[in-house]
Amino acid sequence: MVIGLDGLAALVATLRAEGRTVIGPTVRDGAIVPGEIESVDALPVGWTDEQEAGSYRLVRRGDDARFGYAVGPQSWRRYMTPVRERLWRATRNGASFEVQVEPRDEKRYAFFGVRPCELAALGVQDRVHAGETRGDPAYERRRRDTIVIAVDCGDPAATCFCTSMGTGPKSGPGVDVVLTEIIGDGEHRFLAVAHSDRGQSLITALPHRAAVERDEAAAARVPERAVARMQRSIDTTDLPGLLRRTLEASRWDDVASRCLACANCTLVCPTCFCTDTEEVTDLTGDHSERWRRWDSCFTLDFSYLHGGSVRTSTRSRYRQWLTHKLGTWWDQFDVSGCVGCGRCIAWCPVGIDLTEEIAALRATDAALPGDAR
Repeated sequence: MVIGLDGLAALVATLRAEGRTVIGPTVRDGAIVPGEIESVDALPVGWTDEQEAGSYRLVRRGDDARFGYAVGPQSWRRYMTPVRERLWRATRNGASFEVQVEPRDEKRYAFFGVRPCELAALGVQDRVHAGETRGDPAYERRRRDTIVIAVDCGDPAATCFCTSMGTGPKSGPGVDVVLTEIIGDGEHRFLAVAHSDRGQSLITALPHRAAVERDEAAAARVPERAVARMQRSIDTTDLPGLLRRTLEASRWDDVASRCLACANCTLVCPTCFCTDTEEVTDLTGDHSERWRRWDSCFTLDFSYLHGGSVRTSTRSRYRQWLTHKLGTWWDQFDVSGCVGCGRCIAWCPVGIDLTEEIAALRATDAALPGDAR
């Protein structure tokens, strides 16, 4: 069905009326980032982003698009796996002690405006944090209670390569409603397609009309336009094998000479999941807390074992990140750890480009003797 700007406003109002915390795109500190929205007035109306290796800036569009941008430096994972969260508290009680598990977070989220690559990233996070063998109860509860409203992409950044990873620009599974923003023919409208029962209940309650062939054709052109504008790509053929064969390539030294080991790429990545736990004790020793916080394989202490760090060089840490992201992630989770959002390219201070590094490794691999390949 088709909804207008009034239907979009009603959708946010309905989600909030259900007691949900609506998280959507907002403009803050010179970037488009997810944040709590009380109405559609908080959306980045008329804004888009220009991105390149090591570069991101907001610029004004020539229209009033609500979703006319690519992706910013923050992803939805911060709401599923908070940057820092307390797990439990312990208090001394005479010769014993009492442990208090952190109270359950009662927030029920609605993610509003999720891009296809970010939707795929949520699916990857599900592989990591859900399931019988490695399930995180807090994550599973948040994810199960979250409604996801996705928006098909028509405005990729120059750093995007989702078409190579099969994650966009059209939304895949794991969504309740998919919106496609259409501006033209004298009308600003959204094609709304339900992909779940609760999604169907949501959109049928909105002011709407039935979609006609003209609407569906216009909506189909939106991701087609994105495909035509995609500037980067990556050859995904046997990436795990490629990375295994080139572990000792000189290219790793080249990229290490440029890498600052700042961890920006892992902080902006929507699929990275590494965490650390820390114990915090007060000066009296009567009270202790355990916290879980985000960590990165780029930090020296991340691979610390008794006696020292396993990966002391920038070369070894960058190689670990890339070979895990595109190679051994398949062994662990049967999926790639990269969704082609391009954030790691845009937010790298020195502009290291993952697609260029893979192309260079392919050139090295092609030069290897046949028996080495």
